[in-house]
Amino acid sequence: MLMRTDPFRDLDRFAQQLFAQSAGTWSKPSQMPMDAYRDGEAYVIALDLPGVDPDAIDIDVERNMLTVKAERRPARTGEGTQMELAERPMGVFSRQVMLADTLDTEAIDATFDAGVLTLRIPIAERAKPRKISISPGASAGAKRLSA
Repeated sequence: MLMRTDPFRDLDRFAQQLFAQSAGTWSKPSQMPMDAYRDGEAYVIALDLPGVDPDAIDIDVERNMLTVKAERRPARTGEGTQMELAERPMGVFSRQVMLADTLDTEAIDATFDAGVLTLRIPIAERAKPRKISISPGASAGAKRLSA
């Protein structure tokens, strides 16, 4: 049996559970930590989901709203197993991100490695800077003929 001797740590963990620091339910999911940054011609969103099975992750895009939901389920144990200590949050996690119109939501690439879900969203071609050339107008051609 595992024994703990730090009552302040137990009190802190209990306070975190009371103030919604643990995982949520489908009706009220908890948020997952996220980093977002631009990397060249794409935006990258990295979400921490340690211990989550990739099959339990759901990624949706509707218009410009990106929604990521994941569920961390308890580990399967044998019949004679008795839980001694459970600090890892279980339940449902969710995060919504409003994407700019300048991103190509049709070409999102998702990878899951070492408990981190990484989404790469390329910048749309229409939003990339481009050079516009100037062609001579009709009045410029008329001036050349009269000279």
